[in-house]
Amino acid sequence: MSDQGGPPEIDETDKAIIRELQLDWRTPYSKLGPAVGLSQAAARQRVQRLVDRGVMQVVAVTDPATLGFAVQALVGIEVAGDVRAVADALTELDEAEYVVITAGRYDIFAEVVCVDMSHLLELVNDRIRVLEGVQGTEIFSYLHLVKQTYSWGAR
Repeated sequence: MSDQGGPPEIDETDKAIIRELQLDWRTPYSKLGPAVGLSQAAARQRVQRLVDRGVMQVVAVTDPATLGFAVQALVGIEVAGDVRAVADALTELDEAEYVVITAGRYDIFAEVVCVDMSHLLELVNDRIRVLEGVQGTEIFSYLHLVKQTYSWGAR
């Protein structure tokens, strides 16, 4: 981590590791090490350090539709009062995939996944709009997901 408490410093080898794992997270250390100019043991240590420092996570990303969640939407939320308190409450919802505090027309955006439209209605009407501080919502239903990538982390 930098001396000023900013983001962790990563070097070109760290970036190379991230790029390789974004291509195939199952790459064994015996192949990863040589691909980035390290031994197998050094690659394992570097990956663990990146994970421990919060630079990256190694996770399985699923397609919600294949798991029975046919509806994905972005919910724009207007808040009066403590935006952080509302954002924290939204993180407790299982349906919320990510929650971001924003600047602009909406104070918060929450991406949600639901089984169907009635589930989305119940979520927004009965559990989001009733949160203290929520003044209004707008639902942006996803018609077709054109691109979803997680490769921006190694630039």
